Amino acid sequence: MSRRKRLVMLLKPFHLYPSRNNQDLSRITNPHASQVFEYLDNRCKVHKNAINYCQDVVRRKLVDWESIFRSDLSKPITGVDLVVTVGGDGTLLQASHLMDDSVPVLGVNSDPTQSKEVEEFSDVFDATRSTGYLCGATPENFELVLDNILDGRIYPLKLSRMAISLNSQPLSTYALNDILVAHSCPATVSRFSFRIESGDQPASPLVHCRSSGLRVSTAAGSTAAMLSGGGRVMPILSRDLQYMVREPIAPASTTSHLLHEFVRPDQSMKISWSCKDGEIYVDGSHVVYPIQHGDTIDVSSKAPVLNVFLPHVSHPGTSK
Repeated sequence: MSRRKRLVMLLKPFHLYPSRNNQDLSRITNPHASQVFEYLDNRCKVHKNAINYCQDVVRRKLVDWESIFRSDLSKPITGVDLVVTVGGDGTLLQASHLMDDSVPVLGVNSDPTQSKEVEEFSDVFDATRSTGYLCGATPENFELVLDNILDGRIYPLKLSRMAISLNSQPLSTYALNDILVAHSCPATVSRFSFRIESGDQPASPLVHCRSSGLRVSTAAGSTAAMLSGGGRVMPILSRDLQYMVREPIAPASTTSHLLHEFVRPDQSMKISWSCKDGEIYVDGSHVVYPIQHGDTIDVSSKAPVLNVFLPHVSHPGTSK
């Protein structure tokens, strides 16, 4: 008799949705505020319904499972066969920080953007929600996707992650999307230098920068902030990293072609920070490491992959 599979369901917390009950409406002069809060209340209801539905589906399966809000997660996820995140890309990203390459993850986008709503509210606010780029299911097809996973009919993709070291000490968090190295105040100039290295040998000139920071992304992260800043979308299974200096100030003509480039899997990037203070933001603003003048940061794709179930992957050959 085969062992029952173990599943952990990681949930986006409800308190992340603004509520009119928690707002001082007397200070708000926007005539559409009530409409906006009603819309946000509906988003929370849709998310709750998605959680309830996904939990009902799992209850019907021959699996052992538990659910936990992502804000209550504090230790590595081990000893399970599958992690299911219910929320958006942010929930999957947070889960990834506590996962190695032994456990696959399926993201369920609990409230996908509806083009009809975007059009309906276009004169009031932006109704676009999480893109769910890293999510392989929605509530509509969750049971079908879950059955295919449990029966071994679909396989995860091995997505590259980024390893980060600060002053030669590896950070415990691997980046699935990107990192931003910058001053904590967006109006403050960030001063730093970097070069690409292959082994212990320089593979590029040393580039000195004054800018609003440096962003480095994986292939998965190339469709997020990197793309918004003018970067290029990378093949999802690429092991390269892409970097971009943000808003460079008077770059030197001899190195300006190196302000937006790629780091190959056999290379690394060494960054020297030259401001009094700064931060390394990993996959957004929730995971932050402080840095100071003289610190060095090394980044590379030499990190454990993350096994992620994404749409249209049905046989082992596509996961390699």
